Amino acid sequence: MIRILLDGRSLRLEDLASISSGEAEVSIRPSARARMFRSRALVEKLARGAEPIYGVTTGFGRLANVRVGPDEARELQLNLLRSHAAGVGAPLPPDEVRLVLALRAQVLAAGHSGVRPEVAEGLLALLRKGVLPVVPEQGSVGASGDLAPLAHLALVLVGEGEATFRGRRLGGAEALRAAGLRPLRLEAKEGLSLVNGTQVTTAILARAALGARNLLRTADLVAAMSLEALKGSIRPFEERIARLRPHPGHAVVSENVRRLMRGSEILRSHENCGKVQDAYSLRCVPQVHGAIRDALAHVEETITREINSVTDNPLVFLGEGEVLSGGNFHAIAPAMASDFLSLALTVLGTMSERRTESLVNPDSSGLPAFLTKDGGLQSGFMMAQVTAAALASENKALAHPASADSIPTGAGREDHVSMGPHAARKARAALANAERVVAIEALCAAQGLEFHRQLRPGRGVEAAWKVLRRAVPRLEQDRPLAPDIESAARLVREGALLAAAEDAAGPVG
Repeated sequence: MIRILLDGRSLRLEDLASISSGEAEVSIRPSARARMFRSRALVEKLARGAEPIYGVTTGFGRLANVRVGPDEARELQLNLLRSHAAGVGAPLPPDEVRLVLALRAQVLAAGHSGVRPEVAEGLLALLRKGVLPVVPEQGSVGASGDLAPLAHLALVLVGEGEATFRGRRLGGAEALRAAGLRPLRLEAKEGLSLVNGTQVTTAILARAALGARNLLRTADLVAAMSLEALKGSIRPFEERIARLRPHPGHAVVSENVRRLMRGSEILRSHENCGKVQDAYSLRCVPQVHGAIRDALAHVEETITREINSVTDNPLVFLGEGEVLSGGNFHAIAPAMASDFLSLALTVLGTMSERRTESLVNPDSSGLPAFLTKDGGLQSGFMMAQVTAAALASENKALAHPASADSIPTGAGREDHVSMGPHAARKARAALANAERVVAIEALCAAQGLEFHRQLRPGRGVEAAWKVLRRAVPRLEQDRPLAPDIESAARLVREGALLAAAEDAAGPVG
């Protein structure tokens, strides 16, 4: 079990993979706990004063001018959670809920929210015990953060709402009892601090980015498989070419493909053929895959900043003894990063689908039509390419930026919103589609390599081909391809093809 200490400042993207999978023990760093105590003391002091403090001694949003007395503070915070739990749609998957719990605790641990340490520790207790709130994924526009989904999350902390525990969906109070936990009684500002933030958007985006990181490396491998099956040229992958256009991803992709194809007898067999240039989907792999990698690097930088940011409102500043109202909850930064990721994954899918089309098209491949020996009687991979085309085209619609949209809410007070959760969910969907598109290319490339069996491909390519063949046998006669596609997609998603290739040829950057 990996131990992760939250302090609001030093969480890494790699930590999120361990948290989302349930393989991390997460707690608050003692120094952060001390900051939270001091921050809470300041809020309690100011709450006793005459000056109104948003969300502490006033209502919320358009109702910020309504004064709330000290004796109503607890009721105000509980009413906020209840009223804001208006989400609809499918629940967030468990891996994303785990992340939201940890990321919300991370914000509170920074010590600028003015809540008791027990609030953050209560969230982490849910995570530790496996009490996962049922959080509908629709209903937030990413305005004052992800209000509705975070309210559903927080309700379980106070013994309301719904949660899953050991495979059962239970009421919040019952789930807490089953796990040996007690409901938390909220004090002034604490309900507001549980719902103001971008953690749902960021959690969904982070999971998609981690998946994309794996997919991009696998896509280089699958492109190398296609290059071998199509007897393409390795010359466009030379380091000299990359040096003349020094985008970082370009050089990495070129090196990856060269390494994966090292030792290829197929390459040597056509060194002096008459073909001058390959199609762009082969020749421009370094440029296109490289640009996608650079886009992902920007997305990851945004995520890393966001998971170490304070997105609450109002914010407590201990040094100055002040509580300031601002707009750090606005989710535009992760929303735009989500849209960029959707675009990058769309480009990856369109590039992969074109290589698949080249593989099944005898005019471009020099291989039997649809990669079957008995074309006409057998349809081979005809419809696999159609499925890839359908998924790639669906991603083109998902690439439309959600963050370009805005709709006023909150009686005009929230007059510009980010659409962050929508943008992140699009990135998640684009990833799933792109994984299957690349998996279909892998199936077709592996089938293409069957027609070159007298020659060995590169060491990395051959190792990946063997792993794929253990899960999906070569296509001798027509059969339903849907199970094959899902088996290949699982190998892509879990990194099995990549791991085998790296064992044989060295690390893929």
